[in-house]
Amino acid sequence: MTIYRCRVLDTPDDPFAGGELRSHEDAGIAVEAGVIVDRGEFRTVVERHPGVDIVDLREGVLLPGLVDTHVHYPQIRAIGGLGMALLDWLDQCALPEECKLADPEYARTVAREFLTGLTAAGTTTALVFGSHFADAVDALFDEADRVGVRVTAGLVTSDRNLPEPLLSSPARSYDEGRKLAERWHGHRRLRYAVTPRFSYSTSPEMLESGAALAADVPGLWFTSHINENPAEIAAVIDQFPGSADYLDTYHRHGLIHERSVLAHNAHPTDAELALMAGAGASVAHCPTSNSALASGSFPLRRHLDHGVTVALGTDVGAGSGFSLFKEGLQAYFMQQLLQGDGVPLTAAHLLHLATRAGATALGLDDVGDLSVGRQFDAVLVRPTPGHPLDVGLRHAESADNALAKIFSLATPADIARVWVGGDTVVA
Repeated sequence: MTIYRCRVLDTPDDPFAGGELRSHEDAGIAVEAGVIVDRGEFRTVVERHPGVDIVDLREGVLLPGLVDTHVHYPQIRAIGGLGMALLDWLDQCALPEECKLADPEYARTVAREFLTGLTAAGTTTALVFGSHFADAVDALFDEADRVGVRVTAGLVTSDRNLPEPLLSSPARSYDEGRKLAERWHGHRRLRYAVTPRFSYSTSPEMLESGAALAADVPGLWFTSHINENPAEIAAVIDQFPGSADYLDTYHRHGLIHERSVLAHNAHPTDAELALMAGAGASVAHCPTSNSALASGSFPLRRHLDHGVTVALGTDVGAGSGFSLFKEGLQAYFMQQLLQGDGVPLTAAHLLHLATRAGATALGLDDVGDLSVGRQFDAVLVRPTPGHPLDVGLRHAESADNALAKIFSLATPADIARVWVGGDTVVA
């Protein structure tokens, strides 16, 4: 057993439902076999567990491990393609880069870069958009397993409207996906997700192939894009005559359920939101990507009013980096600009969106906050002495103010240490 002495902030109770930020200035968190077994005032916890090793973390702030619900592994080298809308950005930036992952050695290099970027930003759990190439997806899982992070990912499937190297057939996608799922789903901290790129690039037959795989391998997840851009939505509706809306292109194949996470959803209908809520599906909100591609302002209030679970995603590489602190801050900015239609977010809301909400979206009951019984997935924010965040934290007026300064100022350079299941992560 180890007791971590720390200043800790987390949100076990949903701030959107009246919960508040939980803070301890001098906490003791006792961890055994990777699980939190005790928490309270440091001296009290030590008295209950005498003679235990103590690790003093009070030079920083301890937060739960961050949860990214939408990030593209093949796109790390495509970050920074500004000045384009979605479909143009795909054609000019993302898709040419994704074609390069046909080379297994190139894919292994990118997988290492990706896991380094993810963990350096304090992300301990991620729903990852994989690659169109089975060997590249295998490389992602292999690297994630080596590093020890929690990753859900899958083979990206498409059979139209993309460059030829990225296209497959329903039968081939099923066969490759099944081999990957049987190898990796449920292996240690890894899970498999059926991952059509989006309806614009997948025929009904390809979506049916994914549904068949989910039926044949129990417990798989489903993720894709939805309602990101008005031009994309119009193109999808044109290609799926008879579908009520974008969501229906997935729903009619049985792909919308409690293990479904859909990215963006910047332009949903009320009928789509009601169906998502009823099915238990979640939405990954990607604020910097929505802003960079001018996709639109996310209607958070409408999602919450319908009861849809919302978490944060970085959407690398349309998003501007791996930091969920940056995503939280951008979410705050965009809701402020929506004025009467926006949700006035506090720092506690931002932390919840980046941690507990993500764990809920991914069906992970044992991560997301630092309560007794949870896995010890945590990040230590420890800024360089004398730098603005360090100054801000030393002069913060309250726990809420300290957390607001973290979301305003923190970068991956301020992440001093990362744990997953009690293990220190070294990418």
